[in-house]
Amino acid sequence: MTTTDYLISAALVLLVIPQIRGTRQTTRNALLPVVAVAAAAAYYLNSFPTDGHDVRLYVVTVLAGAVLGAACGATTRLSLGPDGTALAKAGAVAALLWIVGMAARGGFEFWATHSGATSVARFSRDNLITGAAAWTAALLLMALAQVLCRLAVVRVRARRISSGPGLSAARA
Repeated sequence: MTTTDYLISAALVLLVIPQIRGTRQTTRNALLPVVAVAAAAAYYLNSFPTDGHDVRLYVVTVLAGAVLGAACGATTRLSLGPDGTALAKAGAVAALLWIVGMAARGGFEFWATHSGATSVARFSRDNLITGAAAWTAALLLMALAQVLCRLAVVRVRARRISSGPGLSAARA
């Protein structure tokens, strides 16, 4: 991994800080993690192989990311701010799930380019995965699925509390 790789990974992990501090559920705050992962994808994604069992690898990693993201969103606390805007605050479990997802991808990348290179190459050959480009795409798709599923779960929950019964009467 290069210094740039470490910096990008750190920036993605640090996206958990605003989640822990709590954020108003505005479009800007919701899209920041999506834009960050999309920027990382633009930087790393040079190809999107679909030969062999690459697509199966993508499905598995997307499902893993979706589960992590949905769990992260489900364990995020939501409340209403004084202006009626939903406030989301990640607790320890949500933050841990976010960090686990990011650290797992970073850890796999480090392992795959160091002591695990032979194991990953053997696994890839045995399972018809075309190589490093497929793994890169899979890990980026996993990150994107995690971010999008967390966003979707939090936004649905925020909408529910923002338009809950009796809220209109309380605002009036």
